[in-house]
Amino acid sequence: MPKMDLPPRLPLSPGMLISRVALIGGIILIVAIGFAYAGGWLSPNRLGPGRIVAALSNRGGDPLGHRRNHAKGVCFIGSFQANGAGVAYSTASMLKAGSYPVVGRFAIAVGDPDASDLMGRVESMAIRITAPNGEEWRSGMNNSPVFIVSTPAEFYELTRTQEVDPKTGKPDPAATAHFFATHPNSQAFAYWAKTAPWTGSWVDETYNSLDTFRFIDAQGHSHLVRWSMVPAAALVPVSHAALKAEGPDFLVKDLTRRIAQGPLIWHLIITLAAPGDPSNDATIAWPADRSHVDVGTLMVTQVIPEANGPCRDYNYDPTILPAGIKISDDPLLPARSAAYAKSFDLRTAEAADYPRHPQ
Repeated sequence: MPKMDLPPRLPLSPGMLISRVALIGGIILIVAIGFAYAGGWLSPNRLGPGRIVAALSNRGGDPLGHRRNHAKGVCFIGSFQANGAGVAYSTASMLKAGSYPVVGRFAIAVGDPDASDLMGRVESMAIRITAPNGEEWRSGMNNSPVFIVSTPAEFYELTRTQEVDPKTGKPDPAATAHFFATHPNSQAFAYWAKTAPWTGSWVDETYNSLDTFRFIDAQGHSHLVRWSMVPAAALVPVSHAALKAEGPDFLVKDLTRRIAQGPLIWHLIITLAAPGDPSNDATIAWPADRSHVDVGTLMVTQVIPEANGPCRDYNYDPTILPAGIKISDDPLLPARSAAYAKSFDLRTAEAADYPRHPQ
């Protein structure tokens, strides 16, 4: 092939050099502005994860070194035994028949790691299921049938009503009452909180994803779903007086007693939406007659204090999902992800100076 002579490269004039440097600088500036906007630095009144986490930190107690919400909890390990029924709806690796390791956490929805368990009307289960190919399915579930609000802005507004007044050392009950009086979409949660029985145990509670997700099957079809961990143990109501007599840490005491008797079991039930079921409002429950599919069994085999437990350094971000599961248009999901990351960064940075409590 004959050698081709290239035209000589002409030197850049000072004006051209300045223009190129200015173009590169402009690109860098645009990128920097984008990151600053995303972080809320250019708009201090914009609701970002920093403001949400700050509000969660102002609800009393000492949250330093801990999660800013669901601060009091305990780790567990176990396995998810998939029965294979889920593969009809999703290609997720851990829905194929088999056994997959789980690292999880039980907790109550408080900001104070030293709070009495009687303060935790909402109990939670978080799980991290891993597949042999390294994919993860992380999920944070609550025992309420619906979530308390439908948008990040409402969650922030509600959290602000729970801030502790320095003069009284307690939140202003009138502020929370006003919130519920002016937010009718929160009434379903309020009714559950007032009427559902207390059980005194993490083991006999059902835990719900609340948010909606999308299962993607092998043909690429999308299925709107929610899921629940339904316990094998029967629910046993317990009075407030009896729980108070057990002391402030009755949930861990009950859990320790039960795990000594053998594995704790839940069934993972997938609920399939029907046309018209909302995917973007976690305050609305889907009708009970929807299709439900049992896709496997969670077996909890060991409970470990969180201070040095396997769940301590995991962020149970519900948007960390395997191929075959995607988030929906629910606005709470990206907000939860961002707030969890901010809380994680804070507590890990604080951990050296503020050691975690042993529960």
